[in-house]
Amino acid sequence: MTTLLFVCTANICRSPMAEFLMKDKLAKLGSLAENPANDWRVGSAGTWGMDGSDMAEGVRAVLEEMGIKPGRHFARTVTAEMLNAFDLILTMERGQKEAIKIEFLTSAERVYMLSEMVGERFDIRDPMGEPIDEFRQTAKIIDSILNRGFDRIKQFIGDRERG
Repeated sequence: MTTLLFVCTANICRSPMAEFLMKDKLAKLGSLAENPANDWRVGSAGTWGMDGSDMAEGVRAVLEEMGIKPGRHFARTVTAEMLNAFDLILTMERGQKEAIKIEFLTSAERVYMLSEMVGERFDIRDPMGEPIDEFRQTAKIIDSILNRGFDRIKQFIGDRERG
């Protein structure tokens, strides 16, 4: 099984957005029989998670505008056990990547910024507290990276599974 974890700060905005965008992408691929969604486990967490909190209303609204029904979300904070259960860990910011690599040494080689999946290194801005258009922009950026970087994501996970 392929496992992928998205990480942001509180696990109520960017990482659940990425989680549900990726699940939607995998479901669509599965319907084309290219890569069945049930071969993947996708999750999200936060470096300073607001454990038990639902996703931000702006995230839910934007996902629903995109035709995605996210269902219930329960924020959680990253732990060593959690990180060890995932093949690839993708953060939204450079600081999150560095914090995980320092605090969880055994996971360090599996942690990348999401933007690195398209050969770049930039932080994905947190739209929390901003107007809904900022949430839409964040979703657009994350969705674009997931689409353009999907093959690289599969490659990183495949290398890990083979190695």
